[in-house]
Amino acid sequence: MRKVSDILKRKGNKVSYVSPTVSVVEALEIMAEHNIGSLVVLERDSFIGIITERDYSRKIVLMGKSSSDTPVSEIMSTEFPSILPTDTVEKCMQLMTTKRIRYLPVIENGKLTGIVSMHDVVLETILNQQETISHLQSYIQS
Repeated sequence: MRKVSDILKRKGNKVSYVSPTVSVVEALEIMAEHNIGSLVVLERDSFIGIITERDYSRKIVLMGKSSSDTPVSEIMSTEFPSILPTDTVEKCMQLMTTKRIRYLPVIENGKLTGIVSMHDVVLETILNQQETISHLQSYIQS
């Protein structure tokens, strides 16, 4: 059974982040520069939330706020269950589905050690299925 640690080994545990006082427009510039859709928000090296393009569209654009005057802390999402490197990919999929979220912070010994996205979970599931098919083909051919 695939684990969160397998995802982090494959993709790495580098996380792009900002502080909660950074303006939304600065966060968007970082996302555009790195071609990503979200940023972790850290305060004193502790995970406090995630800002996403969805947060921007729903809490800035639709509310008529200013991206340059609004700090990330005002629009970031904060309700995320954390996961451990030992948790299964299936647990991640279940959490993401039931909580309707796209990202899960990986916390180990009180420290953020990575982020798992819905994309990561789907890709890991596909890779696992491809591996199973390959094993079955080898078995059949031998």
